[in-house]
Amino acid sequence: MQASTYLHFNGNCKEAMTFYADVLGGEITMLMQFKDAPEEVCKNIPEEAKELIMHCTLEAGNLSIMASDFFNEKEAFNKGNNFAVSINTEDEEQALSVFNGLSKGAFVMMPFEEAFWGGKFGMLRDKFGVNWMVSLEESIA
Repeated sequence: MQASTYLHFNGNCKEAMTFYADVLGGEITMLMQFKDAPEEVCKNIPEEAKELIMHCTLEAGNLSIMASDFFNEKEAFNKGNNFAVSINTEDEEQALSVFNGLSKGAFVMMPFEEAFWGGKFGMLRDKFGVNWMVSLEESIA
């Protein structure tokens, strides 16, 4: 299991991550806008959000920072809800255990389920106000 920092921005993710890449001497290795998602996902995204960044990864040496533009119709962007602890695992039992454990008394933003990019994914804010993202890597058989 591995944990990393996941940042959320208010429409300026690409600008911020480019800035961090310059400062840290790293490079952006992944940049995907909401419009790049499969059609079944895109049909639920408002036009004004399609240009926003759905996922970005910055790598600098052993450091990896992931980010996206904040897009949530249930709540507004606030400083303080613009980060999450991202847990990645290759073990489904472990991923379910972590997600279900953190879900007790939590606000589940996205249930832990199949993700269009492969594997499974879920997102929640725990009872202490900390945002978590749990990812199960797609197994390659």
